[in-house]
Amino acid sequence: MKIIHTEASKGWGGQEIRILKEALGMRERGHDIVFITEYGSTLNQKAKENNFKSYSLSFNKLNWLFSFFKLLKIFKKEKADIVNTHSSLDAWIAAIAARVVKIPIIRTRHLSAKVKKGVNSKIVYNYLADFVITTCAKIIPVLSSQSKKPLKFFSSIPTGIDTNEIKTSKEAVLAFREKYNIKNSDILIGMVCFMRSWKGIEDFFQAAYHLKDKKSLKWIIIGKGHIETYKQKAKEYHVDDKIIFTGHIEKPYNAIAALDVFVLLSTANEGVSQASLQSAFLKKPLITTSTGGLDEVCIDGKTGFLVPCFSYKEVSKAVLRLEKDAKMREKFGEKAHQLVLKKFLSQKMLDDVEKIYQSIK
Repeated sequence: MKIIHTEASKGWGGQEIRILKEALGMRERGHDIVFITEYGSTLNQKAKENNFKSYSLSFNKLNWLFSFFKLLKIFKKEKADIVNTHSSLDAWIAAIAARVVKIPIIRTRHLSAKVKKGVNSKIVYNYLADFVITTCAKIIPVLSSQSKKPLKFFSSIPTGIDTNEIKTSKEAVLAFREKYNIKNSDILIGMVCFMRSWKGIEDFFQAAYHLKDKKSLKWIIIGKGHIETYKQKAKEYHVDDKIIFTGHIEKPYNAIAALDVFVLLSTANEGVSQASLQSAFLKKPLITTSTGGLDEVCIDGKTGFLVPCFSYKEVSKAVLRLEKDAKMREKFGEKAHQLVLKKFLSQKMLDDVEKIYQSIK
């Protein structure tokens, strides 16, 4: 099959990584993948680096008429079997063009954020989509209800992880802990994320302050983002001497393996977090909110503890329970690992997506 992915976003995050990962996997299975991306997007660059054909145009509303006819031309030239849209702007214009030339449309919804009710939802998720893929299950009933599209035309397919990519060594893990003066007897509590306002970082700071007298607890944030903003906030919460900021680590697997507990306190916009999946695969007990698909990996009392959003005291309680009980940490970590092997591998993601492609072609 020939599948065209359209993406209006210029950035490079979990959404764009998922699209490229899926495209690479589908190409290995014999499918022909083409991209249509926004001018200057990182996805366009990455697609070309990986030897995909990639067109660029403007999805900006001011250029819709020109871009609409360009899309019609590309669709006819490429003779696509399926168009897969991914963001709000391309979900409109590319889907309308696909309807005109009668190509089946899949809409992939990557975020768990609420969708506007009314005509917008009905058009984008009903008329302009033959099938809707989400990256977490929780959003499906909402989308189905708002769009009036039956549940049978929706499927949750989280972004799977390739376990072959997750390589660690005892020496590198030990070196990471030594670099930040983390002793064997210390408990390293870590977040792995792109630092944004909805990642719950301030709740992490408050928990660290609340437990400031527990000298064996060490706190670390692995990742980039608005790092200077959060270094300043750490000062405001009086934990600037307690929080370790590593900055971006390209392949953070040894850093994750060095953790004793993984924490992610997102308050919005999560699908099934790749960082939580990687941590679970590396046998780390989890503390997360139930935002989006986080509770599909952090199963309360089995792979970790679920806490409410904006609840640093509950985070503190969960940290203390895990700090005091090494056997619990080991048990949760092992169950988390087994859950990933059962439900969250790249192979399963590709199998599930391919079945949908075949069913609507």
